[in-house]
Amino acid sequence: MSTKPQQKINLTHLKNYNASYQQADNTILINTAWKLLEDAIKTIHSKNASSLSFEELYRNAYNVVLHKHGEFLYNNLKKLLDTHLKNIAQGVEAANDEVFLKELNRCWNDHKTSMMMIRDILMYMDRTYVDQSKVAPVYDLGLNLFRDNVIHHKQIKDRLTNILLEMIKKERSGEMINRLLIKNITQMLIELGINSKIVYEESFENQFLATTAKYYQLESQQLISTCSCPDYMKKVETCLKDELERVSLYLDGSTESKLKEVSEKQLISNHMKTLVKMENSGLISMLTDDKIEDLKRMYILFTRVPDGLNLMKDVISKHVREIGREIVMDEEKTKEQGTYFQSLLDLKDKYDNLHINAFFNDKQFQHTLHQSFEYFINLNPKSPEFISLFIDEKLKKGLKGVGEEEVDILLDKILMLFRFIQEKDVFEKYYKQHLAKRLLLGRSVSDDAERNMIAKLKTECGYQFTSKLEGMFTDMRLSVDTMNGFKQYTQTLQSPLTFELSVHVLTTGFWPTQNTAHCILPREILHCCEAFKSFYLSQHNGRLVVWQTNMGTAEIKASFPSKTHELQVSTYQMVILLLFNDTQKIGFKEIAETTGIPIPDLKRNLMALTSAKNKILEKESESKTIEESDVFAFNTKFKSKLYKVKIMSVIQKETPVEVSETRHKVDEDRKHQIEASIVRIMKARKTMDHSNLISEVIKQLSSRFVPNPIIVKKRIESLIEREYLERSKQDRKIYNYMA
Repeated sequence: MSTKPQQKINLTHLKNYNASYQQADNTILINTAWKLLEDAIKTIHSKNASSLSFEELYRNAYNVVLHKHGEFLYNNLKKLLDTHLKNIAQGVEAANDEVFLKELNRCWNDHKTSMMMIRDILMYMDRTYVDQSKVAPVYDLGLNLFRDNVIHHKQIKDRLTNILLEMIKKERSGEMINRLLIKNITQMLIELGINSKIVYEESFENQFLATTAKYYQLESQQLISTCSCPDYMKKVETCLKDELERVSLYLDGSTESKLKEVSEKQLISNHMKTLVKMENSGLISMLTDDKIEDLKRMYILFTRVPDGLNLMKDVISKHVREIGREIVMDEEKTKEQGTYFQSLLDLKDKYDNLHINAFFNDKQFQHTLHQSFEYFINLNPKSPEFISLFIDEKLKKGLKGVGEEEVDILLDKILMLFRFIQEKDVFEKYYKQHLAKRLLLGRSVSDDAERNMIAKLKTECGYQFTSKLEGMFTDMRLSVDTMNGFKQYTQTLQSPLTFELSVHVLTTGFWPTQNTAHCILPREILHCCEAFKSFYLSQHNGRLVVWQTNMGTAEIKASFPSKTHELQVSTYQMVILLLFNDTQKIGFKEIAETTGIPIPDLKRNLMALTSAKNKILEKESESKTIEESDVFAFNTKFKSKLYKVKIMSVIQKETPVEVSETRHKVDEDRKHQIEASIVRIMKARKTMDHSNLISEVIKQLSSRFVPNPIIVKKRIESLIEREYLERSKQDRKIYNYMA
């Protein structure tokens, strides 16, 4: 029994001895393996790797890691690389400036090549120890150590940045530099960041951007003081192009947006107000001289910077408003309505062309131009009348010989300016008057053009706007059928008519008829009128026929000693001339009493008959105006090469009283339209507060005119009095609709 413990003690000693022996053996093996690996790494650094057995090296590294000595291997590798790179840094530091970047680039390429070989040898350590210990992989370890020992070396870091910046500065000055070398260095800085741009940014980009800002700050100040606006912009284009090219050639793509921002701020943002206002070459000068290429260049450059286009829009808006204001307030132009409106059309064409060709059809610029035109066109209260007069002139004679396509283009241009008119109901009034004269006097150059214009107005303003205008065309068409029936009727009369009568039957409400004093027609003409009246009433029982002699025309033969002429005159002129069949001289007052023509119309027609162009009558006084004391005689000396002589009526401007009456009629019509709008809205909504109702009414009527909120309020009060609406008992600002 005493031998068992003795045997146990012997076994324990044996195990301890075996373990110690095995540990000592492993240490020798590990040290031997590391020595082999260390020599191999040094051989790789000395560029003699071809003599190495990578399989043997991999197996040794594998055994070291397998025996749980990964940390030993990793730390020793780190120390070895650290020592090696410190030596490398000394070599780079010693290089002069001319070869500094080349030496750095060579060392970097050698280091990358070495690290790829070392990584392959230590691949098993990367897979196991590195992954488990959460340390940097072998290749990344090499990059980090290169960064810390070489790039961040206190004698290398700032020198590297300064040499790079100096090379770029030389290139900006026009010198040739080694772009490929710079690209390799910047790429090195990117790679050293390992999935980050921090090394590139800290070692180069931040200083590069600051230097660029300073460079272009000085450069732009020099250029702006010596160049015109177009020349400055051309140079800016070149600079920006060069900087973008610089990025593509040797900088990282992430620098592009930052470089653009810095360059554009110094070259454009800091000087855009100076450029715009530059005398004789700035934005105003470009607009005035239609410098499309320069304007396009400014638009493109200003698009790059914040508020650039807003500045351009503000200057353009102010300029266009000033020019437009000069046109609409020019007394000479307003005297000649055609010149006035043609000037506006020319201005619109000019800026439409600039908008398309210089500002790339930019919707914001279009909106700015429209606002400007709307502003100055509505400064002149006569703009609606002048537009109608311009259309009248074009549709009477201005479109003669013009093709359908050209007519359509012109009408579209007119309509563009018409859109800016706020008082479209005033335009409608004048357009109706002018259309009536064209239709009744047969002065319209083309029915197709007339209908085309009405169709465009209908599309723009709706059916109600043109319903009366279309009714006028309907009356003209029906009048043709009526006159055909009247001709057949006259053949059945016992006493035939002594002359041919043509009548246009106008529906009250469609036409701008006036309750004028009835002209006293000659007996023969009255006979014809009564015949037509009998015929018409037999066809249309219960209707009332009222003669509008102020809107008629006549053709009469006048025998002069030298020649007989056919005179084309107004009905009033015909009545006046027929008085001279019985007498040689007649005074103004006698003519007025005999004919019953209103005094203003009588003076206007006598002025036409005594004009120098077609002096059918002679006036004893030499005054240029018609006075009530004047005496008139038939001019026997009248001569004309034409057989048919057209006596043009004298166009008389509206008197202040007539203008006031016109405005009063428009205001009365507006009252009804405002009330109708209020009722429509309230009928649909039933209940509505005051401010929303006002806004809705203005919005609904804005296509015809812009109602004054005060007038709208008065119409609401009127509707409350007539019990169409009532105020809410809980809140007096709320209205209820009363069915």
